[in-house]
Parts: sequence; C-alpha cells; structure tokens
Amino acid sequence: MGAPALKADVFQAISDPTRRKMLKLLADREMPIAAITEAFPLSRTAVNKHLHVLADAGLVRSQKAGRETRYTLQPEPLAEIQQWLSFFERYWDERLLALKRLVEADNDKD
Repeated sequence: MGAPALKADVFQAISDPTRRKMLKLLADREMPIAAITEAFPLSRTAVNKHLHVLADAGLVRSQKAGRETRYTLQPEPLAEIQQWLSFFERYWDERLLALKRLVEADNDKD
C-alpha cells in the first residue's frame, strides 16, 4: 500500500489568477468542464490542470454525471486563508488609524 497523497497547499492553489476566477465562477453553481472552459481563453487541457490543482487543495469537488465531469466549489479550505489574514488585520487597523490621525491633523492646520 502506497503512502497517502499529500493535500496541495490552499495558498499555492489560489496564487494563480485563473484559479481564483474559476473559484468565483463556481461560487454560485455546479458547472461542467465544458462550460468552465468557455469562460476562459484556455484549452480544455489547461482548464483541467487548473481544476486538478484546486481539487488537490480541496477547493473544488468533481463528480461524474454521465459523460461529463461537473465541478462544485468547496469553500471550507478558504477558512485557513481567512484565519491567516485575520492575524494581520491589527496591522492594517493600526495603519488606517495612523492615516486618519495624519489627515485630521492636516485638516486642523487649515
């Protein structure tokens, strides 16, 4: 028995703009690969490779329906990204507060 396959990194999977667009496309509905391919200026093979990266990261699920393969968004792994980003929100909040103080100080000089 072989070693279990390693799950692809969610951050790596969403690093490509095409894959991010695919996730948005699949956000509202299940779609066959043919329909996904129509939405991109890529070959079906290229779209399929992107979908495999997303599937390996757990971001999409594929299901055979007759002769076609249909894909559905699986948003749960995106929680990892949200948690990572939330750690840095405090820095953004501090910067925005500093910017607000700077703008208000400039307005007080007028």
